[in-house]
Amino acid sequence: MGIEFARSLRSTIGIEWELALVDRESGDLVCLADEVLTALAARDGTPHPHITGELLLNTVELVSGVHHTVAGAVTDVAAQVDEVRAITDPRGVELICSGSHPFSQWFDQKVTDKARYHRLIDRTQWWGRNMMIWGIHVHVGIEDKAKVIPILNGLLGYLPHLQALSASSPFWAGVNTGYASNRALMFQQLPTAGLPWILHDWEAWERYVADMTATGVIEDATEVRWDIRPSPRWGTIEVRACDGVSTTEELGAIAAFIQCLVDWMSGRLDAGETVGSMQPWFVRENKWRAARYGLDAEIITDAAGAESLVTDDVRRLIGILSPVAERLGCLGELQSLNRIITGGASYQRQLRVAEAHGGSLPAVVKALTNELRTGLPA
Repeated sequence: MGIEFARSLRSTIGIEWELALVDRESGDLVCLADEVLTALAARDGTPHPHITGELLLNTVELVSGVHHTVAGAVTDVAAQVDEVRAITDPRGVELICSGSHPFSQWFDQKVTDKARYHRLIDRTQWWGRNMMIWGIHVHVGIEDKAKVIPILNGLLGYLPHLQALSASSPFWAGVNTGYASNRALMFQQLPTAGLPWILHDWEAWERYVADMTATGVIEDATEVRWDIRPSPRWGTIEVRACDGVSTTEELGAIAAFIQCLVDWMSGRLDAGETVGSMQPWFVRENKWRAARYGLDAEIITDAAGAESLVTDDVRRLIGILSPVAERLGCLGELQSLNRIITGGASYQRQLRVAEAHGGSLPAVVKALTNELRTGLPA
């Protein structure tokens, strides 16, 4: 089964940003995505080219075009936020982005009326209905499909860094889970979601998709929902491991980290070097540690089993990647990772707000809406 890989310029970038719709007064999720998308459509009914729906009617997804710089992609989706607000503000609806909603319940949510979503829910039942999760997806262009699998395998070593920096789902259905990213462990319950299988080349990816299609697990490659996956339609690697983030500063910082890692690995392959990878059992352990402890996680950093605080390793990587970032025009965004480390990731900020307000989770939602409107405090 041959899978065509679209032509793509090296290290171009695209961002997908999932936003939740919440009631301005109560902070609870509202299922108004259909109404919002209808209002955003052209006069002839043509859907908006970049703002779409998702599994649940409490969500809209903003999709950037293809950009050469992180700043361009972030500016693109930020302008789409303004378009959505023109519809939602008069309706008393606010926008938030975090890996989970602090207190809404799954049984109150409505599924978007699309065949692929109904099939998913029919198969997955309770787990599928519980997918009250939001994330950011970052696409990076790969100019040669032979590079895709080596870079994907290499990126797995940096998944805990990305997961810890973006962690924003400490609460689930009104409960403090004790995890920085409960979303990471919830999402992997779906078939074909979670960590990718270790593959050795593009042909192995084609065989995997062929097997899964032949047995009816998926209909096409878009239903492979790995944390990091090839995206043949766009000619990219798509990083899907991150929780949703509520500010453009965090969005840009994490996107720059991903773009620089991919370009750095691509350059090593061009130089005839190999991209290092890690044993799958270390990768799995790192994912759990980052989900549990976030920026306080001590992670495994190489195949020999060396360990480091994830924050120390992020700082080390900023130094290594800074020349790449300067060439790609995202040095400022990459250095903003330091602000996440010093000021706290979203899960830490949410926990602080809850503590300051006697455990009030509507107060947490209010803080998330303010962050999306105004950014992080100076």
